[in-house]
Amino acid sequence: MVQIRPQHDLQAAARRQADTDTGWQADYRRWRPPVERAVAWIVANGNRRLRYIGTIKNNVWLHTRAAALNLRTLINLGLTRTGGIWILATKPAWAAHRGPPTARSTATITRSSVNF
Repeated sequence: MVQIRPQHDLQAAARRQADTDTGWQADYRRWRPPVERAVAWIVANGNRRLRYIGTIKNNVWLHTRAAALNLRTLINLGLTRTGGIWILATKPAWAAHRGPPTARSTATITRSSVNF
Protein backbone atom coordinates (compact mmCIF):
# COMPACT_ATOMS: atom_id res chain seq x y z
CA MET A 1 0.00 0.00 0.00
CA VAL A 2 1.33 3.44 -0.94
CA GLN A 3 0.76 6.13 1.61
CA ILE A 4 0.88 9.78 0.58
CA ARG A 5 2.08 12.03 3.36
CA PRO A 6 0.56 15.45 4.12
CA GLN A 7 3.70 17.23 2.84
CA HIS A 8 3.66 15.41 -0.53
CA ASP A 9 2.23 18.33 -2.54
CA LEU A 10 4.64 20.79 -0.92
CA GLN A 11 7.63 18.53 -1.66
CA ALA A 12 6.50 17.98 -5.25
CA ALA A 13 6.18 21.76 -5.77
CA ALA A 14 9.66 22.31 -4.31
CA ARG A 15 11.12 19.66 -6.63
CA ARG A 16 9.41 21.23 -9.65
CA GLN A 17 10.85 24.63 -8.67
CA ALA A 18 14.31 23.13 -8.30
CA ASP A 19 14.03 21.56 -11.75
CA THR A 20 12.69 24.60 -13.59
CA ASP A 21 13.61 27.83 -11.77
CA THR A 22 16.99 29.05 -13.07
CA GLY A 23 17.28 31.64 -10.28
CA TRP A 24 16.86 28.93 -7.67
CA GLN A 25 19.45 26.76 -9.45
CA ALA A 26 21.94 29.66 -9.57
CA ASP A 27 21.49 30.30 -5.84
CA TYR A 28 21.88 26.59 -5.13
CA ARG A 29 25.11 26.38 -7.16
CA ARG A 30 26.42 29.50 -5.43
CA TRP A 31 25.71 28.53 -1.83
CA ARG A 32 26.09 24.74 -1.75
CA PRO A 33 29.93 24.59 -2.01
CA PRO A 34 30.60 26.98 0.92
CA VAL A 35 28.07 25.14 3.09
CA GLU A 36 29.59 21.76 2.21
CA ARG A 37 33.07 23.17 2.94
CA ALA A 38 31.97 24.48 6.35
CA VAL A 39 30.47 21.11 7.29
CA ALA A 40 33.64 19.36 6.11
CA TRP A 41 35.80 21.64 8.28
CA ILE A 42 33.64 20.96 11.33
CA VAL A 43 33.76 17.16 10.96
CA ALA A 44 37.44 16.97 9.93
CA ASN A 45 40.04 15.14 12.03
CA GLY A 46 37.77 12.65 13.72
CA ASN A 47 35.03 15.11 14.69
CA ARG A 48 32.24 13.27 12.89
CA ARG A 49 30.96 11.71 16.12
CA LEU A 50 29.87 13.57 19.22
CA ARG A 51 32.24 13.37 22.16
CA TYR A 52 29.92 13.94 25.07
CA ILE A 53 26.68 12.59 26.45
CA GLY A 54 24.00 15.24 26.54
CA THR A 55 23.08 18.15 24.33
CA ILE A 56 24.52 20.96 26.46
CA LYS A 57 28.14 19.75 26.38
CA ASN A 58 27.92 18.89 22.67
CA ASN A 59 26.41 22.30 21.91
CA VAL A 60 29.27 24.01 23.75
CA TRP A 61 31.79 21.85 21.86
CA LEU A 62 30.21 22.69 18.49
CA HIS A 63 30.19 26.43 19.20
CA THR A 64 33.80 26.30 20.40
CA ARG A 65 34.87 24.38 17.28
CA ALA A 66 33.03 26.82 14.99
CA ALA A 67 34.59 29.80 16.79
CA ALA A 68 38.07 28.29 16.44
CA LEU A 69 37.53 27.67 12.71
CA ASN A 70 36.25 31.22 12.24
CA LEU A 71 39.28 32.60 14.08
CA ARG A 72 41.61 30.52 11.90
CA THR A 73 39.90 31.89 8.79
CA LEU A 74 40.19 35.48 10.03
CA ILE A 75 43.88 35.02 10.84
CA ASN A 76 44.46 33.60 7.36
CA LEU A 77 42.73 36.68 5.93
CA GLY A 78 45.15 38.94 7.78
CA LEU A 79 43.66 39.58 11.22
CA THR A 80 46.27 41.19 13.46
CA ARG A 81 46.33 43.04 16.76
CA THR A 82 48.15 46.35 16.64
CA GLY A 83 48.17 48.75 19.56
CA GLY A 84 45.36 46.90 21.32
CA ILE A 85 43.11 47.09 18.24
CA TRP A 86 42.14 44.15 16.04
CA ILE A 87 42.69 44.97 12.37
CA LEU A 88 41.62 42.92 9.36
CA ALA A 89 43.77 43.48 6.31
CA THR A 90 41.90 45.05 3.42
CA LYS A 91 43.72 42.73 1.01
CA PRO A 92 44.72 39.12 1.59
CA ALA A 93 48.37 38.59 2.47
CA TRP A 94 49.08 36.96 -0.90
CA ALA A 95 47.70 39.99 -2.79
CA ALA A 96 50.70 42.09 -1.79
CA HIS A 97 52.80 39.85 -4.01
CA ARG A 98 52.17 38.92 -7.63
CA GLY A 99 48.88 37.15 -7.05
CA PRO A 100 47.43 34.11 -5.33
CA PRO A 101 49.99 31.44 -4.54
CA THR A 102 50.07 28.52 -6.90
CA ALA A 103 51.34 25.03 -6.22
CA ARG A 104 54.51 25.82 -8.16
CA SER A 105 55.26 29.12 -6.39
CA THR A 106 54.51 27.59 -2.99
CA ALA A 107 56.87 24.71 -3.68
CA THR A 108 59.56 27.14 -4.81
CA ILE A 109 59.18 29.26 -1.69
CA THR A 110 59.24 26.17 0.50
CA ARG A 111 62.39 24.79 -1.12
CA SER A 112 64.25 28.08 -0.96
CA SER A 113 63.45 28.57 2.73
CA VAL A 114 64.72 25.15 3.84
CA ASN A 115 68.27 25.17 5.20
CA PHE A 116 70.30 22.00 4.74
